Amino acid sequence: MHVDQWLSAVPVAGVYLVVAGVVGLESLGIPLPGELVLITAALLAGRHTGVDPVWVGGCASAGAIAGDSIGYALGRRYGPALFERAGRRFPRHFGPEPLGRAQRLFTRHGPWAVFLGRFVALLRILAGPLAGSLRMRYRVFLLANVLGGIAWAGTMTLLGYYLGVAAERWLSGFSWLALLFAVLTGVATAVLLRRRAR
Repeated sequence: MHVDQWLSAVPVAGVYLVVAGVVGLESLGIPLPGELVLITAALLAGRHTGVDPVWVGGCASAGAIAGDSIGYALGRRYGPALFERAGRRFPRHFGPEPLGRAQRLFTRHGPWAVFLGRFVALLRILAGPLAGSLRMRYRVFLLANVLGGIAWAGTMTLLGYYLGVAAERWLSGFSWLALLFAVLTGVATAVLLRRRAR
């Protein structure tokens, strides 16, 4: 079952909880598809399913901010031991190479790495724990975290919502053209996300 089919079967309040939970756990440092769940929920909101895009964006923001803050506290307390254990379990995300790149980025750019890292798959997972491990001041981290979480959730929600509205409008008039557009958009988005993740 695809994410959109699964989310369509969940009650509206459950959609908000799933968005907040998955985005929060991803921000905490667990490799989950937070961005995919957020965009799918926003697409549902654009198709008149009763899902409100404002609630989707708000829940995603809250999950992102809370998850990153908990990740920061864990990184500050357990530091390198946490990354060593995570590296054995998830070498692709927490191995020496991706971790080294992220650490260099954080050392060089500090709060900007937290803010902009929200838009990059690997940094979205590492931002909180890494900032805590590198002893970034919490006030600085929190400001970058809040602004980054709101900007990312708002952007992804608007993108998904308006894509859903446009797809529904086109499907009602020109079903074959809308289908072709949706397929091309999906392929282009998947390619861009894959390149960005690399």
